Amino acid sequence: MASISPAVVLELEKNSEASTTTSKFVLHDVILRVFLFATSLTSLVALVTSKQTETIPVPFPPYGASVAAEFTDLPAFIYSSAVLSVTCFYSIITTILSFSALVKRSTTSSKLMSCVFSVDVLLLGILASATGASGEVAYLGLKGNSNVGWHKICNVYDSYCRHIGFSVLTSIFSSMVLSFLIILYIITVSRR
Repeated sequence: MASISPAVVLELEKNSEASTTTSKFVLHDVILRVFLFATSLTSLVALVTSKQTETIPVPFPPYGASVAAEFTDLPAFIYSSAVLSVTCFYSIITTILSFSALVKRSTTSSKLMSCVFSVDVLLLGILASATGASGEVAYLGLKGNSNVGWHKICNVYDSYCRHIGFSVLTSIFSSMVLSFLIILYIITVSRR
């Protein structure tokens, strides 16, 4: 009976350990990407359903005018909806890639992982900028700006502002999930 040399045993253990680390990475990656999809879709739905019509008093007959507020009135919200749509689509594609790697128990190629990592970083920057722009406009709607004479509108359009606020909050969570995905990739690569 042939004996296995200690070097071969060590190499087998090392490969088994690397396979376990890779499968843990892929599992966490799939979970985070599903969560990214859920948060970005929730944010997108809250944003595009933000519409409210109120009657504003005017000093001449008929003494009231119906004025609608919706997300398409402001370019920052249109930008945010476009970025959230791209984030949803991207998370679906990368979730499918990660899930197929998990099911096949294959190690994903370094080039593919590097490409996904690069797009994650790029998308994080774009999503953060859209969230910041939407958050700034939402804050102006909530507080107004007395220096330039902009009045707050959230005391009139309360439902609209709640939708926008919830959208901004869940968009922040989407940015955090992308940050966790980037950190996960960095930790996994540093262990190799």
